[in-house]
Amino acid sequence: MVARPPRLGLVLGDQLSFDLASLAALDPTRDAILMAEVEGEARYVPHHPLKIILIFSAMRHFAKALRERGWQVHYVELNAAGNSGSIAGELRRWQQALGATHIHLTECGEWRLEQALRDAQLPLVWHRDTRFLCSREAFARWAQGRKQLRMEHFYRGMRKRCGLLLEADGSPAGGAWNFDGDNRKPLPRQLRGPFAAQFEPDAITTAVVALVRQRFSDHYGAVDGFNYPVTHEQAHQLWQHFLDFGLAAFGDYQDAMAEGEPYLFHARISAALNIGLLDVRCLCDDVDKAWREGRVPLNAAEGFIRQLIGWREYVHGIYWLRMPEYAGLNHLGNQRALPEFYWTGATRMRCMAQTIGQTLRLGYAHHIQRLMVTGNFALLAGIVPDAICEWYLAVYMDAFDWVELPNTLGMVMHADGGYLGSKPYCASGRYIQRMSDHCKACSYKVDHVIEEDACPFNALYWHFLIRHRAQLSANPRLAMVYRNLDGMPLGHREAVWQRGQSLLARLDAGEVV
Repeated sequence: MVARPPRLGLVLGDQLSFDLASLAALDPTRDAILMAEVEGEARYVPHHPLKIILIFSAMRHFAKALRERGWQVHYVELNAAGNSGSIAGELRRWQQALGATHIHLTECGEWRLEQALRDAQLPLVWHRDTRFLCSREAFARWAQGRKQLRMEHFYRGMRKRCGLLLEADGSPAGGAWNFDGDNRKPLPRQLRGPFAAQFEPDAITTAVVALVRQRFSDHYGAVDGFNYPVTHEQAHQLWQHFLDFGLAAFGDYQDAMAEGEPYLFHARISAALNIGLLDVRCLCDDVDKAWREGRVPLNAAEGFIRQLIGWREYVHGIYWLRMPEYAGLNHLGNQRALPEFYWTGATRMRCMAQTIGQTLRLGYAHHIQRLMVTGNFALLAGIVPDAICEWYLAVYMDAFDWVELPNTLGMVMHADGGYLGSKPYCASGRYIQRMSDHCKACSYKVDHVIEEDACPFNALYWHFLIRHRAQLSANPRLAMVYRNLDGMPLGHREAVWQRGQSLLARLDAGEVV
């Protein structure tokens, strides 16, 4: 019998799961796996050094684990001789070297990379990314014929399909599908989150840190202090730490912000989940079980599960339904460049300085810091969507295009005209004051609007609503806001507009705000 030529399987840096459909299609006794660290993927945006460390270290650990399971793994390190610098180049090189007739791979997480591979004229066999509970095709079927796509409707269907937080008759636990109204409490003055679980770098991670320090010192963000999980075992330890110490209070305080508390009651698992070290169904089952056993309240369990099978699966579906044209949308016609302080944190606005400083230091910020601080300012200031999207993709450890782009372009910037979310998430400084302790030590006064020392968010909020009135005033969720605007004395409204104009002019001039 003539031996069958080997097949080659590709595992990308955000696909570090033993349950990949492409792995299941291969035979570890005859086929080979390719994993490659390439310059093109590390530099197409200036990724945070901690993000590069995370992915390269987790890849090396995963390759080691695959070998221990009997797989033949060809692993190309970044500094290896002959490294072509691209995934397509490495596939072509290793296909020829091994004489592989077919290359098996799982759907990519980014349209850019998947399109490059589809255009590479290689013998590719594609497999569905079964790590998502809703496939691209299933989401497209759900979306077909709907006048509006709303996450809440999608989420309810996913809850029913997955059997999560349901009563015996199939109705939602607690009599409601969504307890978001219970999940917006400001943090009590003395309450602080649990100690964050941390992981000491081993020899593999230490070598990657040295590599990143050598090759990516020009990227914004810290190199030192890496303490994230890089193996499945460590990721599950981080998850268990959250179940034991964070989840019970997550519901109440998931929107809260506090100085010196970057994590509070958040799980900090999104990076591990997005690269394959955790399984979304297992996480949801654990949360459902914790609620049924009375270890966590329903609003915490529901709020967390909604983040996973609601928003996470929803934005994944939106991304693949609308790409590539979705990336170019700019419904509000924004033209302003991203201010330099997004890369440095050098701003007098305390909330912005704290959030950006934390981001550059840790590669992390939770969803409200992203949405209602850095994102809110970009929305109010009219930043070009592409610029702020690139920033989010670069600086956060958990950012991959499928999750970052819809959240930033759609939810943060409203650049899709309301396709993803029903209204712009805009707010004045009062929201930040209510949900954080930043305003107490700020150079600006949150209770001022038009004065020179007034919080910039205040005038920019009204300026945004005035300049986009034609596009937004018909939105029923903004009706009360526009009534408040119309009730302002004309002279005050003009002063607010002029204060906004002055702030935007300072941004355009590159001045510190």
